[in-house]
Amino acid sequence: MKTILNVIWLVLSGFWLFLGYLLAGVILCITIFGIPFGIAAFRIGVYALWPFGYTTVERRDAGAPSCIGNVLWLVLAGWWLALAHIVTGIAMCLTIIGIPFGIANFKLIPVSLLPLGREIVPTDQPFATR
Repeated sequence: MKTILNVIWLVLSGFWLFLGYLLAGVILCITIFGIPFGIAAFRIGVYALWPFGYTTVERRDAGAPSCIGNVLWLVLAGWWLALAHIVTGIAMCLTIIGIPFGIANFKLIPVSLLPLGREIVPTDQPFATR
């Protein structure tokens, strides 16, 4: 079932989200300071491309640099991305068929809001990395 949902998601919005995150990652990787943010954008992009069957968990080894980076990300880009996912999720939930896709958009909010210090893992192993 998750494969069917992923294919429909890919056609409807996943590919465009992936391209947006990919472009953001390339732009962020231009400077040395932006490389961690670019890598985070690439991770979110892959997650946005194929979200069903995956979830995010916090990394225990993430320290103060990821916290500071998350604050910068939140101020500069995170709240815009989260707002876009909220609006898109609400719009998709207006139809019964779109409810799983709206929920997938809501699932992308935490990682788009604070991406550093998180890891994307399969849903059948959410505690395997801890």
